[in-house]
Amino acid sequence: MSAAWETIGSFVRRRRAENPGPMTLDGTNSYVLSAPGAPGVVVVDPGPLLEEHLSELAGAGAVELILITHHHGDHTDGSARLHELTGAPVRAALPEFCHGGTALSDGELSQAGGLTIEVLATPGHTSDSLCFVVSSAERPTEQVILTGDTILGSGSSVICHPDGRLGDYLASLAALRGRGGSGGNPVPVLPGHGPVLADIAAAAKAYEEHRAGRIAEVRNAVERLQKDGTQEPDAAQVAAIVYGDIPENLQGAAQLSVEAQLTYLRG
Repeated sequence: MSAAWETIGSFVRRRRAENPGPMTLDGTNSYVLSAPGAPGVVVVDPGPLLEEHLSELAGAGAVELILITHHHGDHTDGSARLHELTGAPVRAALPEFCHGGTALSDGELSQAGGLTIEVLATPGHTSDSLCFVVSSAERPTEQVILTGDTILGSGSSVICHPDGRLGDYLASLAALRGRGGSGGNPVPVLPGHGPVLADIAAAAKAYEEHRAGRIAEVRNAVERLQKDGTQEPDAAQVAAIVYGDIPENLQGAAQLSVEAQLTYLRG
């Protein structure tokens, strides 16, 4: 197996797609899940339409199921092609992103690759965002949570307003924080971009604290602009104050998040 592959724990392999960028960090993480000795594998987020990447995923084992965390193209553009290569059904929250399979629902349990996979609806980044809690009957204390773009390996996630909503996102973070392991067994986070994080509870808490700080900054920026005579500050004006230090190529994403925060505060 090529150096592009990384083994995580006893039942996860990860391959990073060659699509680095401001929004994808060092590339999209595609995951292959399979319990030791299981005849089949599960692929989560095939990633972009890159033939070498998809061929590697198809060759990682007998693919029996393909899962999607959310509809963004850096996670889904290769889905139809991987379905062609393997014949495995592609399942996502939205029917239009399924190929040969049905839409996923919150709380659904799947048995595939010798593993149990629980679907968690975690809207916020997008309305269709899902996380997957994966466990093995042979190792009941060993769990992982695949978070897509809901929690990233570094930095913070964008609320893709108006499809994504901040209130939903905060509720999703609280739900993920409650999925922390017990008895000194933290549950690792396998994000859609960036490195693995050690503890879902700690990661979700850090994200909640970051969001609380940003909400306060947005509120203060609105008050400042109103004192200066701007009755209804828009997202660009607020972003210039709150996110003025970030690179130009991320300003659009910052304005989306500000729009989501303004809607949240007004609502």
